[in-house]
Amino acid sequence: MYKSLRDCINDLESNGMLLRISQEVDPDLEMAEIHRRVYHNGGPAILFENVKGSPFQAVSNIYGTEERTDFIFRKTLPGVKKMVELKVDPMRALKSPLSYINAPFTALTALPKKTLRPGSSMYGQTTIDQLPLVKSWPMDGGAFVTLPQVLTLPPNSTNIMESNVGMYRIQLNGNDYKLNEEIGLHYQIHRGIGVHHTQYNDSDAEFKCSIFIGGPPSHAFCAIMPLPEGMSELTFAGLLGGRRFSYYKDDKGHIVSNDADFVITGTIQKNRKMPEGPFGDHLGYYSLQHDFPVMKVDNVYHRKDPLWHFTVVGRPPQEDSSFGYLIHKIVKELTPGEFPGLVAINAVDAAGVHPLLLAIGQERYMPFRDQRPEEILTIANRILGSGQTSLAKFLWICAEYEGLDIYDYPAFFKHMLERVDWRYDLHFYTQTTIDTLDYSGDGWNSGSKVVIAANRPKVTTLTDKLPNLTQIENVADAAMIFDGAVGVTYNKFSSYENAVEECESFAQACQSLDLQGIKLIVLCDDAQFLQEEINNYLWVTFTRANPSHDLYGVGSFTEFKHWGCTGPLIIDARIKPHHAPELVTDKNVEEVVDSYMDHQGNLQTFAV
Repeated sequence: MYKSLRDCINDLESNGMLLRISQEVDPDLEMAEIHRRVYHNGGPAILFENVKGSPFQAVSNIYGTEERTDFIFRKTLPGVKKMVELKVDPMRALKSPLSYINAPFTALTALPKKTLRPGSSMYGQTTIDQLPLVKSWPMDGGAFVTLPQVLTLPPNSTNIMESNVGMYRIQLNGNDYKLNEEIGLHYQIHRGIGVHHTQYNDSDAEFKCSIFIGGPPSHAFCAIMPLPEGMSELTFAGLLGGRRFSYYKDDKGHIVSNDADFVITGTIQKNRKMPEGPFGDHLGYYSLQHDFPVMKVDNVYHRKDPLWHFTVVGRPPQEDSSFGYLIHKIVKELTPGEFPGLVAINAVDAAGVHPLLLAIGQERYMPFRDQRPEEILTIANRILGSGQTSLAKFLWICAEYEGLDIYDYPAFFKHMLERVDWRYDLHFYTQTTIDTLDYSGDGWNSGSKVVIAANRPKVTTLTDKLPNLTQIENVADAAMIFDGAVGVTYNKFSSYENAVEECESFAQACQSLDLQGIKLIVLCDDAQFLQEEINNYLWVTFTRANPSHDLYGVGSFTEFKHWGCTGPLIIDARIKPHHAPELVTDKNVEEVVDSYMDHQGNLQTFAV
């Protein structure tokens, strides 16, 4: 049970899980490049002791492996899971009272604690320009807070239990922001702070906001935990942290955490927006510059010996992938209650989370007749109508099947492709919302969705034999991705007008080939890249396709407004002109960091 982030770092170091970097490191791209190298080598947490231009130390990669994430929460996670079990089935406490005897005491740590004055740890004040201004990618609009805990209350409320705490990236400098006076807040649809913003727009009250950085590791995690509406994230921070969230109010009425390493307070300008971004984001592309709310800065507080807690996002997996891992461990038993009939669900990290959901559901509606998707379509509608899962773009859902694992991607897609019938099992949602960070749609936050549902006996025997697709015009190369699925290197995408002609011509040409056992064809810019590893297929296919615009089929037809095809489904996953740029590192910075590395790719000038 850590009292502070420094307490956690000391624990990691005593267990050989910390890398100290004592030499000066530039927060402009260099720290991020070091972080990426260490993370992808499965390395330790990183303590940057000498950040160029800042008097403060910085730390990253503390959640860099699943094993380290488990280690950090090893003392409190069992109690949280017991609480979840009791929520699912309160009778467990009667059936096995000794197993749950400590649950009430665990619940007591959920209650936030108010103090009349700052705790002894809150030490001083600083300014934005003195913080470690970490810039992660070359085209980023400036430095960002990447692990913030953004707290707001409804208008005229003083009840901390009504607070919303979310993780919305914060731009600290760059663009048109006045340094030390203004910062940008990027928050998207289905975020609690948006509800508060709407309420403040209808109120005369000032929209006060507090941004916490650091604190016990549970505090950053609480900001991304999908909690039931009306439940304060601070209660969960207390549960997972094993100690109550402690706070006070400053003389301007802002909530200030006694446990955070840094607290930025200010007022969100209700009817004002400023350009925010670009920002290299977790889909593996930049989210582009758009107008977002701006906050006028009042104070920047810090504790004694503070640590600037940051991470680096990009094409997954990255450090934030451990958040998804921990969420799954905690909410696994809650899933059937939230989505009746749902057995398992996986927001696929390698595809950027929201672009692709895989799910398994029960199918009990008509057990006495031929199998077809029925109940799983109801479950799919529930998934696409609920909170964060409503942002999904591709939802592949199948009926419960013994031994099927939604984390074994080749096996799951094989199972689906063997049983799906493209004539009946595609269900589109057009002219709807998609994730703000997904630029594959026909507008910002705008695109389409498709449900692919499978509950039939095996209808196709998949093949691993590559058909002769290179004889088709505009096809430069082809490669098997996995059984039944082929990647095709096709002409560079120019426009949707041309794409319709090209893809329909390609589909027509496919009819003259032997495609028996082929169920899926992905048009792309590099078929060999798709073949290299399953994560490449997941990332390219589902981040670069808009279902309504980019799905075609061999033998396609429309019947009573239902679209289907008799042959393989074709997904046009080529890069489109309106897509955001892919994240690419700076070559000069790469060379600097290369000089720190040994032949095994480990940092040689620093010691663990």
